[in-house]
Amino acid sequence: MNMTLPVHETTVPTNRLSPVSLLLRAEGAAIFIGAVALYAHQGGSFWLFLALIFLPDLSMIGYLANPRLGSLTYNLVHTLVTPVIVAAFALVFNLPALTLVALILFAHIGIDRMFGYGLKYPTAFKDTHMQHV
Repeated sequence: MNMTLPVHETTVPTNRLSPVSLLLRAEGAAIFIGAVALYAHQGGSFWLFLALIFLPDLSMIGYLANPRLGSLTYNLVHTLVTPVIVAAFALVFNLPALTLVALILFAHIGIDRMFGYGLKYPTAFKDTHMQHV
């Protein structure tokens, strides 16, 4: 008796907005709104926020070498694990400025997810986890 589940042979990226894609975008919006609200509550500078919100995209520089390195550097900065670690470090060592940096990073990742940008596969810059849902 064969007990294996069927597996989809292809995972072709699609441009349509599936229910899962819409949910991931809504989740990104929630992350963005929550991070901005907490940043404001902490008294963070509006101008500093604007100056730093797109700084994480410098992690794309790895793509100048090749897609594998580019996806690695991009994903290290754009995974939610990174701002969680930064925020935990900031809270443990009572570093309010670093807490603000973590909130900016959360906000940046939220914006990316809201607009459908996701973690990169090493195949190509536009091949992201958001295109596979």
